[in-house]
Amino acid sequence: MKLRTYVAACALLVPAGLAAQGASRAAVPVRLSVAPQGNEARFVVREQLVRAELPNDAVGVTTSITGGITLDGRGGVDSTSSRIVVDLSSLKSDRDRRDQFLKRRTIVTDSFPTAVLVVTGIQGLPAMLPTSGTMTLVLTGWLTIHGVTKPSTWDVTAQANGTAITGKAVTRIQFGQFGMEQPRVAVVLSVVDDIKLEYDFNLVRETSGNP
Repeated sequence: MKLRTYVAACALLVPAGLAAQGASRAAVPVRLSVAPQGNEARFVVREQLVRAELPNDAVGVTTSITGGITLDGRGGVDSTSSRIVVDLSSLKSDRDRRDQFLKRRTIVTDSFPTAVLVVTGIQGLPAMLPTSGTMTLVLTGWLTIHGVTKPSTWDVTAQANGTAITGKAVTRIQFGQFGMEQPRVAVVLSVVDDIKLEYDFNLVRETSGNP
């Protein structure tokens, strides 16, 4: 009876130990940091210029982006250390007058120089981050612009390539949603109250027990 009891106990303990090891491996956090190159944020707004027959897309860009996303190893996001910060004072379009109005009157970069996205979830992301292949994801978080914070949802296409994750994230907002004034300058007849935000990202993967 003692031998049978010992064998039964071993049969119970061994699978539990293996499961614990598997859970430990799956729970290793992964840090996706913004790479020094390959990151660009853009706004796209439809406008009608004076003396132009057709509407035009105003596009402003910046590559001054920092931050990263920390995955908890279980398919979730650690929102306490997952934020993307964009320097709005460095936005540049093809018209200096537009840029000056946006920075002084719309965004007010002297008081609100950055846009911050705190990432809270990524739908469609596997628990074990792949090293190759494409992914279609939905990213959720809190977006702060002009001192106003709102929930935000982004459609994401991503490509895994070794330690790099590249792709594009897209969302849409309105000026009034963030308390911003629509641009009004002499050369612009009208501006559509619909802003497309795009982020071409290049994130570098780092695995660590203490990201």
